[in-house]
Amino acid sequence: MRLAYLACGLILSALASMATAQDYEIEDRRAYPGTGAAILRVISTADLDVFEPFLLRFQADNPEVGIDYVTASSAEVNRAIRGGAVFDLALSSAMDLQFTLANDGYAQSYRSGVTDTLPDWARWNDQLFAFTAEPAVIVINQAHFVGLVLPHTRAELVTLLRDNPDRFSGRLGTYDLRASGLGYLFATQEARSSDAYWRLTEVMGRLDARLYCCSSQMIDDVAAGELALAYNVLGSYAQQRLDRDEGLTILPLEDFANVMLRTALIPATAVEVDAAGAMLDALLREGMGQGTAEPVLPPLQSRGEADQSPFGPIRLGPALMVYLDRLNRESFLEAWDAAMVQQ
Repeated sequence: MRLAYLACGLILSALASMATAQDYEIEDRRAYPGTGAAILRVISTADLDVFEPFLLRFQADNPEVGIDYVTASSAEVNRAIRGGAVFDLALSSAMDLQFTLANDGYAQSYRSGVTDTLPDWARWNDQLFAFTAEPAVIVINQAHFVGLVLPHTRAELVTLLRDNPDRFSGRLGTYDLRASGLGYLFATQEARSSDAYWRLTEVMGRLDARLYCCSSQMIDDVAAGELALAYNVLGSYAQQRLDRDEGLTILPLEDFANVMLRTALIPATAVEVDAAGAMLDALLREGMGQGTAEPVLPPLQSRGEADQSPFGPIRLGPALMVYLDRLNRESFLEAWDAAMVQQ
């Protein structure tokens, strides 16, 4: 046993050295040695604070499999896989970037008894698989809204922010669309579906909104009181913080809501394909509510109700690539930059 752990540690050290030479940035990395020689390399946008219970459950069922888990932004996950980095499983909240990876030949096909039970809307071409349905939400620090009537629509939110510049200037947070793949996905989908998107973006720009790469950092700053409001953060991360931080709440808006599907694929560079398939099946079982423990992320189970809703979820399919076209992306970012980064 000791030799197995030592060997696994040496291999993980070698992998870490190799990763530093790659042209992508990581946020966190953790090794989970197994009893065997197999090491499952996972790159993911899911924070370890959220995702580790799933990893521990998987390893309890598969003790022979070591796990090398790397956390990165959605843009960096995309960059890593396109750059040929060796990973066995890629998990991302930016379903548009994941779709282009599969469409462009960077994913292996995988099929199992579990994937066969997925509904059509949760898979594409036996290469891309959805395992969560997660809404984008607005998180607020209630102390900054004392004495104000909370808005119910984006139009009302625009009015509230515009009428209270002293209260909200420098205290609004949202994604930096140039750095966040998920933020870009949410923004493009919202711009297509809500007339108020650009007005809200302009108001936030005039109020010197702070730009972030990630949901967790925004929520941290709302909890610390540095931000009054964080716009379009992941609801799963927000709910975890609400459960332990007083003074935070989710501000529901009635006019529109984004619901994204977190997806998984097995990269073309994967080596431990069997272990990757086993973890993918475990993810999908949780996503379909078939696990024995509480899912660490919102399952697909609620997706059936979303079919009856005028909101989301964002669909898997070629339409996801529209705003990833170079000219479309440049045009959208130019308009966003003019609205958000006002001189």
